[in-house]
Amino acid sequence: MGRRQVVRQRVLVAIYRIVAIDVRSRREGRDLRRVGFYDPIKNQTYLNVPAILYFLEKGAQPTGTVQDLLKKAEIFNELSSNQKKFN
Repeated sequence: MGRRQVVRQRVLVAIYRIVAIDVRSRREGRDLRRVGFYDPIKNQTYLNVPAILYFLEKGAQPTGTVQDLLKKAEIFNELSSNQKKFN
């Protein structure tokens, strides 16, 4: 009589990397630096605040989703008043 093996696979987990990329590269192109991640299932966010502030001061434009995460973390309060202009 043969054995039956049960193989359990992990369900696809959504964990998003927050990266800084050059505007001229593709969306999945090479990133300049990884500045954090977001796990919506565990509601866990890690942000490298000094790196994020560096790129924002250099003129980086966050996407809508990343901008919402940065507002929750109150990153924009740490920027100078002339740097708070985002589209």
